[in-house]
Amino acid sequence: MAPSAEEEIDPYELVGVTAEATEAEIRKAYRQKSLKVHPDRNPDLPDAAKKFHELTQAYELLLDPLRRMAIDAKLRLKAARKERYAAYDSKRKAMVEDLEERERAFKKARVEKEQEEIQRWRENERIMDEGRRMREERMKDAELRDQEVRERARSEKEAADGEAPPALGSLDTTVKLKYPLSKHPTLTTPDALSALLSPFGPTDAASVVLSMKPSKKHPDKPPKFATALVPFKQIGDAFGAVCASGRKERGLGDVEVTWAEGREPEILGWLKKMGKLGGAGDKKGQTERSDSSAPVADNIANAANPQERPAASPSAPFSTFPSSFPDSFQATSQPPKALDVPALDFESITLMRMRQAERDRLEREIREQEANE
Repeated sequence: MAPSAEEEIDPYELVGVTAEATEAEIRKAYRQKSLKVHPDRNPDLPDAAKKFHELTQAYELLLDPLRRMAIDAKLRLKAARKERYAAYDSKRKAMVEDLEERERAFKKARVEKEQEEIQRWRENERIMDEGRRMREERMKDAELRDQEVRERARSEKEAADGEAPPALGSLDTTVKLKYPLSKHPTLTTPDALSALLSPFGPTDAASVVLSMKPSKKHPDKPPKFATALVPFKQIGDAFGAVCASGRKERGLGDVEVTWAEGREPEILGWLKKMGKLGGAGDKKGQTERSDSSAPVADNIANAANPQERPAASPSAPFSTFPSSFPDSFQATSQPPKALDVPALDFESITLMRMRQAERDRLEREIREQEANE
């Protein structure tokens, strides 16, 4: 038969016995052969472990009757094929060898193709896994970026909401006066009230509401007190009047001046929060105003002599908010159109600061006098 590169190992030949050997002969031959290839007894033999493993497998195979019968049948078939091959002439031997060579080549090609397909499948799986991983990373990065954008937008919105001036109420420039008629018998008309408050700024005399009701217990007697709602045209002027409540040197002795709604307008609280009018942020506001000393000096002069302040133009529309917004605290974006009102000018803010400072000084002096007494 033609030589084959895939000839199976003959267990009889490996153990060193014939096909007719008994179990006792097989055991004896195995013990003798194992001494020559055992790795512990032959440390210098490079492939001792491999040879000992093959010897042990052949020994176990020959001791198994069923497996030994299969081996014997295969060996007999092999021997018969060798005999037939030996009887062939040279031409037929060449044909057999060529056939076997082609079978081996076909088998080898099939194995290589299967290995290539397995390798290709593994590579595709690796590429798909890598693609899934990259997609997940991109999705995760996109989610993080979207979250950062949302957080930044929310922060900017909160900051914008905090910096934007609040909407003005209809009574934010209106003050409430309460006074005894016995001390101010002439304050019985809107014009008289406007004249009283003119040092602080122009008022809307046509919109003044005056009430002089007698007491419920004595309805027949003349009223003792009067109450009036007087709208100013500038919130800074209204603020000055409230700060001067009850002060004789400002012409408001025995006249209580408060805000019409009973509370300070939200715009004043916002100005204090932004450091534009007293409050915790006033120091910062003073630092920011250091470059505007000239306008401040002019405003101080106007505040010291409020009677000399120019009156508003009669044709100017009545507004509850001053006419311009300073660049020093104007938002980067335009204010909401829903407000649709002018903003505070620099002079109004300066005057309100001075009035607030004067009010704080008077309160401090009163507390010191009470402490000394």
